Amino acid sequence: MTGMSITITEESPVGTDLGLLFERHTADMHADTPPESIHMMDASELAIPAVRFFVMRDVGMPVGMGAFKRIDDTHAEIKSMHVLSEMRGRGLSRRMLDHLVDEARVMGYRRLSLETGVQPTFIAARALYAKAGFTECPPFEGYWDDPNSVFMTKML
Repeated sequence: MTGMSITITEESPVGTDLGLLFERHTADMHADTPPESIHMMDASELAIPAVRFFVMRDVGMPVGMGAFKRIDDTHAEIKSMHVLSEMRGRGLSRRMLDHLVDEARVMGYRRLSLETGVQPTFIAARALYAKAGFTECPPFEGYWDDPNSVFMTKML
């Protein structure tokens, strides 16, 4: 179980010490997904007013990140959720997901959706989302029916 050393705060995605998180996230996204099916946003794309970006730190070291992007007044999309592989298995991904859900709810969103992959890299992520109450749904906001994507949503 994680102790009090873990914090989650809203930060800029272009923070100088976030390079490893984005590097690992990018590597995971490209591991077994065709390029045309990768929908991640890089740090500069996340640094826009429509996105709220959060960093999880363990004694100051960035170990995870997550964001959500406004689709409309009632609907947002989870983006760039990642926890460093060496930190997994401690409940940190669920903690970040719960934080994103709570923050979206506080902002007045009534629905939170996401796109993830069908590849083996994403098995744990899909299980995490399902356990948190997300269910599969059709493509939303700019996505298409891509055989490499799974779309999930949750009413808040």
